[in-house]
Amino acid sequence: QVQLVESGGGMVQTGGSLRLQCVVSGATFSNYAMGWFRQAPGKERDSIVSISKNGGTTYYDSSVKGRFTITREDEKNTVYLQMNDLRPQDTAIYYCAAGRRAPVLKGNTVALGQGTQVTVSS
Repeated sequence: QVQLVESGGGMVQTGGSLRLQCVVSGATFSNYAMGWFRQAPGKERDSIVSISKNGGTTYYDSSVKGRFTITREDEKNTVYLQMNDLRPQDTAIYYCAAGRRAPVLKGNTVALGQGTQVTVSS
């Protein structure tokens, strides 16, 4: 059973940075594409970034492209999300996801973490 645990959320001011991390257990990490979803208050949970199983391909939603970077470290069973130039509209709960393939979308998600809150103040 795949388990994902996120950390690194918090509160920052506009223009600040945060790095989220997600540790995967209970499965062979390299068998999964990884991604991050986010859900703002009153909105649906949407996929924003993904990385392929071998780390060679990444996908970014237009809302975060150029500001966010996803990486994975297979030796540590960990995926990271570096978030720079944060804006109030980035405020949301961020969820780590393991998927059958990249991009990781709702339809191919195998497991989802419990989420970590990111709040960006103006």
